[in-house]
Parts: sequence; C-alpha cells; structure tokens
Amino acid sequence: MAVVQSAEKRLPARLRPLVRALAGRLSADDPTAGAQRMAMMAFAVRVVSAGIAFLSQIVQARLMGEFEYGIFVFVWVLVVLFGNLSCLGFHTAVIRFLPRYDGDRERNEIRGLTATARIFAMSSASLLALFGFLFLKLLGGAIEPYYVLPLFLALFALPMIALGDVLDGTARASGWPMIGLSPTYIIRPTLILVFMVLAVVWGAPTTAVTAMQAALAASYVTTLGQFLLVTWRLRKRYDVGPVTIDFLAWFKVALPIFLIEGFSFFLTNSDVVIVGLYLKPEDVAIYFAAAKTMALMQFVYFAVKAAAAPRFSSLMREGSHAGLAGFAATASRWSFWPSLVVGLLVLAAGRPLLSLFGPAFSAGHMLMAILFVGSLTKALVGPGETLLTMAGKQMLCVWLYCAALTVNILLNVTLIPMLGLTGAAMATAAATMTEALLLHVAVRRSLGITLFALVGTTRSITKKKPA
Repeated sequence: MAVVQSAEKRLPARLRPLVRALAGRLSADDPTAGAQRMAMMAFAVRVVSAGIAFLSQIVQARLMGEFEYGIFVFVWVLVVLFGNLSCLGFHTAVIRFLPRYDGDRERNEIRGLTATARIFAMSSASLLALFGFLFLKLLGGAIEPYYVLPLFLALFALPMIALGDVLDGTARASGWPMIGLSPTYIIRPTLILVFMVLAVVWGAPTTAVTAMQAALAASYVTTLGQFLLVTWRLRKRYDVGPVTIDFLAWFKVALPIFLIEGFSFFLTNSDVVIVGLYLKPEDVAIYFAAAKTMALMQFVYFAVKAAAAPRFSSLMREGSHAGLAGFAATASRWSFWPSLVVGLLVLAAGRPLLSLFGPAFSAGHMLMAILFVGSLTKALVGPGETLLTMAGKQMLCVWLYCAALTVNILLNVTLIPMLGLTGAAMATAAATMTEALLLHVAVRRSLGITLFALVGTTRSITKKKPA
C-alpha cells in the first residue's frame, strides 16, 4: 500500500481515484479479490516469461539458423505436449480436490492426494519414455535422421515435465501461484538460454542437439528445485501424518480431465506438429515464431484461467449458482478486454518482432493476423472449459474438444498441402473459433450460464441451476 500511495502522489489528479479504487479492490479480503490477485500474479509471471522466452527464442534462432532451430522447436513442442499428457489429468484433478479437502480440513486426504499425483505422473511419464525408446530403436529408420538424436534426448525430460505440471497444480490449488508458475514459465526458460549460451561459449556446436541438452538439464534443475520447495511448504502447512488414498475417485475425475486437456493440448499444438510432418524445419521455425509471438495475447487468458479454477471449485462446493454465474461472467471480461488490447499491440509490432529472429522470419506477419482472430474469439468466452471441469461436466468437455480437434486436424491436413503456412494458420484460427462456439453453447445449456464477455453479469444466468 505504501508503494501505491507513493505512486498515487505522482499521478495526475484525475487518475488518483482509479488507483485508489484498484488498490482497495486488490487488498480486499473477499474471494473475488483473491482471484483477481492470483490472476494478476499469473499474468505478471507470463509477461516476464514472455520476455524471457522471446529473448531465448531469438538467441537460439540467431545461433542455430532456421533449420536447426526448426528441429529444436518441433521436438520441444512434442516434449511439453506428451509430458503434460502423461500426468493423465492428475495435475488438474489436484486443483479440483485440494481446495475442497482444505475447506473440510481433511488433511489425510490432502497428503494422500498430493503424494499419489506425483508418483502417478512420474510413473506414467517414465513408462511413456520407455515406449519412446523402443519406438526409436525399432522404427527410428522411418524418421528423418536429423530428428532422431534430439528425440532420444527429449525422452529423458518427460518425467520432469510431468512432475513439474503436478507441482504447478498443487501450488496453485494451495494459493501459491508464484511457486506454481515461476519454475515452468520463468526459471526453466531462463536456464535453457543460459545453459545453451554457456555450452556454445565452451565450444559446443550450435545445433538442435546442443539446445536439447540445455533444455534437458534445465528441466531437471527446475523441477527438482520446485519439488523440494513445494514439499517443504506442504509439510509446513499440513504437518507429517497418515495419508488417505482414494485413488479410484481421483482417477475417475482425472481421466476425463486427461481427455479434455489432451484434446486441448493437441488443439493448441497440432498445427506445429503437422507443419513439421508436412514441411521443412525452416517452415516449422517461421510458423513457430509467428504463433508464439501472437500467443503473447493468450497470456491474459492463461492468467484468468489459473485464477478462476480454484474459485470455481470453491463456488461449486458452496452451491452458489448465482455466485458462480456472476464470477464466470466476470472472468470472461477479465479474459476478453485485456486480450484485445494486448493482441492489437502485438500485431502492430509483429513485423519488427519477427525480424529479430532473422530476415526470413518476417514472412510470418500475415500468419499472426490470422491467428489473432481465432485467439480473440476464444477470449470472448473466457475459461469455459475450466468452469465445466470444476462443475463436474468433464465428459461434455471431452466431446467438445474431440469435435474441435477433429476440425483442427482435418483442416490442417487439407490446407497445409494446398496453402502451406497460411493454411496452417487458417486451420488453427477456424478450429479455435469452433472451440469457443462449442464452449459457449455447452456452458449455456448444461449450467444455465451465458459465458460471453459482452453480456453483463445480471444477464449471465439464463435459467435455474439444473437438478
């Protein structure tokens, strides 16, 4: 508050009431203000992360060139994708159950849930890595030779990616957003850049293999450090004691979440993967740079989603349908208006930003404009899938994302051979718009809530809560 008061004195008089109102709102003790603070912290983490990741990508693209950089980003997207999927939904199931257990003071269940989620994610990721090694051993000849060694290294990172995602969910569910988000989005990309630069300075070749080695080392250092910190915080809050494991109940919730987030992750990353299957590594590099630059606007959506999930869970436990509808409407506005502003700014600066990667990357500016339309449509409905998941409508989300992913893949495999990178951007934007429309309809029909940023809170309830 002292900082706010100091800043207020230096602002024009007409802005001071706005600053006082904002400071008062963010310092309030009610749950919505808490969600706002978490959203702002998540957004701040993603903004800092965006700067670090952007710098890292520019340095790597400049060091490696389009070909090697394209190999690295294609493999790294696969690592993050399958590492997250190998959690089988437990990283989000923790967010669903932990606030409820904490509210009911069921500490044995909390200890059992957090331990089970970690062990399960590590085990399933290790098993997936083993299958990956067998695949490379038996069918590696069918893969382009320049992908084989980076993929081999990437498999060692899978358990750490999975564990990191579970720790992220555990920390956010416990009200520790910085501990949950900063390792994955700030510390790891920073270490990847530092390790890569140090390796090159010490004489390593500027190749995708070197970049993958740096990413592997950064993943282990980051996740193990986060593991020690989260474990210490959990023991401090809940003490060491007996555990209660209700694996079947958790798995019944986690499995649909796995399907939802699996479809969602494929929906988000399938364009890069399919571009890598159809086109050359240079094209992957250009498309990835354009997509990730435009993805800066999605950090708003991510921040709102990170903050909304625990609040949705609490409101569902309280049985407050009016409160749930009101907060859902608020979350959609938190998502849309900042996304619009950030997206327009990024789009305006797109060509200079892309040129930092290298002269060839400026060709991706038109791709950014196409992707902007799809992302803005998604921002209109806010964290709809999170609302449905926290409300127990997991299977509805599964079918919704199955439909959106089908549209995505069909459009990508049709348009990429015809239109190249432009086809990939058009397919992704169309699939994202399909996802937004389906989310809006699903939330309205199943929960009686109008999830749309341009509709006021008082109009968000369209019918009584379903029985």
